[in-house]
Parts: sequence; structure tokens; C-alpha cells
Amino acid sequence: MTPADLRELVEYNYWARDRIFEAVSALAPEQYARAMGNSFSSIRETLVHVYSAEWVWLSRWQGVSPTAPLAADQWPDLTSLVTSWTALEAKIRTVVGGVDDAGVARVIEYKLLSGQPGKSPFGSMVQHVVNHGTYHRGQMTTMLRQMGSAPPKSTDFITFVRERLGLA
Repeated sequence: MTPADLRELVEYNYWARDRIFEAVSALAPEQYARAMGNSFSSIRETLVHVYSAEWVWLSRWQGVSPTAPLAADQWPDLTSLVTSWTALEAKIRTVVGGVDDAGVARVIEYKLLSGQPGKSPFGSMVQHVVNHGTYHRGQMTTMLRQMGSAPPKSTDFITFVRERLGLA
């Protein structure tokens, strides 16, 4: 894994997230918050979970170990979450953009939300953040379909690559 690989993964992560935002923006407020019986009850709860996880990992990269995830009620609607997430995205892009080869392999020590110690290579942490978002984007796509709403445009990594290279 190279610094360029990590930057590409981060670029993909936000490209795919924005496709989810686009699909979710068509929902009525009731649909956005509707309990769907998923691992996080609603699309709103799932989006905030992904945002919170990114915030936790960024905090760890900066030497701080949060003790709890962020509460969904801080973002009552999609617009407020998009505003916060755009600012978080800029910080993550700055951290990842400043990493060299040694930084990719650097092991960072932190505490899990439970307080237990953890440590991981920075590059693996970035891969985890992107993979975690991918997993939950799939859940949100299913929730959108279950409520009869249009799913997002493809969020597949290969679609991202093809579009970037003008092959789509």
C-alpha cells in the first residue's frame, strides 16, 4: 500500500458517500428517520454511525482516543450532517495527503471505545475506514429499496475507477 493508494481510497470513499447523499436527499424527513430494523435502525442512524466512525479514527490518528461514538440526535437532518461531514472530510484528506511511505506503515497506538488498548498500521486503518463505509452503504442501499425509493448510482470501486479514467 502506497500513499497514492491511500489517497485513491479516500477519494473513492467520498465519491461513493456523495452518491448515497444524493439518493438520500430525495427522502422525506420521515423516511430519513424511519426505523427499518437494520443494524442501525434508520438511514439517518446509519449515516451518523459511519460519520462517527470516521471521526473516531481521525481522532486516533491525531493522538486522541474517544470513549464514545457521536450521538445521532446532533444531526436532525441530512443537511446538518453533510455540513459536518464535509469539514471532517477535509481534515481526513489533509492527514492522508500528508503521509509518506513510512507513514503508511507507522503503527499508531490508541484505545478502543471500551478503553482497551489497540494499535494498527496507519494504512490498514485507512483501508478499514473505507471498507466500513462500503459495508454500510450497502445497508443503506437496501433500506432505500425497501422503502420504495431509488437506490444510489453505483458505488462500486470499479465504477469509480472507470469514471475517473473516462472509461465509463
